[in-house]
Amino acid sequence: MKSFIETKLEESKGQELDLAPLLDVVFILLIFFIVTTVFVKETGVDVDKPTAASTKQLQKSVLMIAITDSKEVVYGGTNIGVDGVRATLTQAIRTKVKPLVIQADKTVPTDLLVQVIDQAKLAGIANVSIATVNK
Repeated sequence: MKSFIETKLEESKGQELDLAPLLDVVFILLIFFIVTTVFVKETGVDVDKPTAASTKQLQKSVLMIAITDSKEVVYGGTNIGVDGVRATLTQAIRTKVKPLVIQADKTVPTDLLVQVIDQAKLAGIANVSIATVNK
């Protein structure tokens, strides 16, 4: 006579757990999180931003340009220089006009900052902001 445990082991040998529905749910969740995530393109360089008392959060879909302490103008990790700002931003806002955030190092000369802002305005961007650190 077989014991209760032996009988249950023999019955469970023919049964397997179907993992297909579990994998479907995992992939659907993965797709959901990928689609709903907001991606912000960073400039790719570290900038020592100036401090300000009147700071505010901007929307997530913005264009970002950095001006480093060595006077390089960087967009998307590439040094575009002041001369490349207008063409780069014109191309970037081809489908939708977005605000521009300039991450300028606090040692950058005002003249260089004004040149970058002028080029952005000539490219068609009306909303230009300067990134700062909250005081």
